[in-house]
Amino acid sequence: MKAIAYYSSLPISDEQSLQDIELPEPVAGPRDLLVDVKAISVNPVDTKVRQNVQPEEGVAKVLGWDVAGVVKAVGREVTLFKVGDKVFYAGSIARAGGNSERHVVDERIVGHMPKTLGFAEAAALPLTAITAWELLFERLQVREGNTDEGQRLLIVGAAGGVGSILTQLASQLTGLNVIGTASRPQTQSWVRELGADLVIDHSQPLSEELKRAGVDYVTHVASLTQTDHHLDQLVEALAPQGKLALIDDPKSLDVTKLKRKSLSLHWEFMYTRSLFETADMIEQHHLLNRIAGLIDAGTLKTTVGEHFGTINAANLRRAHALLESGKAKGKIVLEGF
Repeated sequence: MKAIAYYSSLPISDEQSLQDIELPEPVAGPRDLLVDVKAISVNPVDTKVRQNVQPEEGVAKVLGWDVAGVVKAVGREVTLFKVGDKVFYAGSIARAGGNSERHVVDERIVGHMPKTLGFAEAAALPLTAITAWELLFERLQVREGNTDEGQRLLIVGAAGGVGSILTQLASQLTGLNVIGTASRPQTQSWVRELGADLVIDHSQPLSEELKRAGVDYVTHVASLTQTDHHLDQLVEALAPQGKLALIDDPKSLDVTKLKRKSLSLHWEFMYTRSLFETADMIEQHHLLNRIAGLIDAGTLKTTVGEHFGTINAANLRRAHALLESGKAKGKIVLEGF
């Protein structure tokens, strides 16, 4: 089968950084689905793994953790899906990625694809939707409905993949006042379209931007990028006993700065459940089905920002380069082989 992989960690400008290759057909394990991959999307984790994880000599490493496709075969213990079902999922970082014609995945982290979306639009959603949902409702412990009305959520990096779905979830399903950050006119407009009550510029000091907009403090922060750069401003902006959640990988983080205000720190990593096969791993199946229902009801919309065409090495290199530039809006998708 066709796949895109790398053999050595190289700059994305190097044609060998991602290559078109052929691999043997994968075989589904007891709880696995074998999926015909129809579309994929690209995430910052793809670029981070490519840059930092050196494969064993001669071993091809396949990236890609957002897939939409059709179930081709099921393992003997599978109960949630059948052959022919349309599915979408984010996979497991402990297994081969989905940048291949066929892919195997544990059924407990797979959802039924939204009926109202095509494969490319669906592929944009799983990883970021899971991350945003877990961050908002499980890490920050915000409740659905109007219970938290009057409280404020600041989303740093609201125009990116996770920010694009988090902005929608918070504005549509909670009573929070949602403040997003974006630094360019086109990304600021995008965040407003997604439902943010206010958009500020994260290239400026955040606490000063908030005060300029008449906001004295926020109760929750979702820091999706450059947490180490913004930490002092986030601590300044947060109300006493506020909550700070992050998803990025700061080289260092002085958490003692949180003490004076009794701020709590929450880390979200959507692969935790699949990596450790936690007892509640199936929650990601339920979560994706809920997202699909919200999409089909018109409550949420897909977050496709760019369609880069066919799934091949050249187009994936373009996608990685755009993500590494920090200028991507929404999600980058590719479709078909």
